[in-house]
Amino acid sequence: MRKGNERILMEIVRLQKEHCEILAELEKLCFSHPWSQRAIEDEVHNPNAYFVTAVDGDKILGYGGMHCTHQECYVDNIAVFGHHRKKGVGTAIVLALVHEAQRRGAEYISLEVRPSNRPAVGLYTKLGFLEEGRRRNFYNDPTEDALILTRRFQKEGKA
Repeated sequence: MRKGNERILMEIVRLQKEHCEILAELEKLCFSHPWSQRAIEDEVHNPNAYFVTAVDGDKILGYGGMHCTHQECYVDNIAVFGHHRKKGVGTAIVLALVHEAQRRGAEYISLEVRPSNRPAVGLYTKLGFLEEGRRRNFYNDPTEDALILTRRFQKEGKA
């Protein structure tokens, strides 16, 4: 491990109601239009949603989630506390979502990301997501396009 990096013993667990208050604070730190605590809580028992929290003991490191319908999964949010970035937390969260999308038989998993968010774009492309489009002026505060990144899954039996 590089000097200055604390060792974390991370586990990815399903989102629980008791995680939601701190995750709402994380949302405020990461996004110009954060989800409220109530909006996050609504996903705990949503059968079309799959949200996970990265934890180290009782410490919350980050979270992510997606919605799936008709063999399609769309990532809503991925957020990691700043002091836990570059430690594999984001990678573990994205991989948990990818694995769940595959388990559900999805044809693909897709997300939007700001092109200026180079660390996130790098993470997603490293994990097999490809740019499949752009949404003009998708974000505001500041106004910016969104890259549409998608990871498609091969169906079993197809080459």
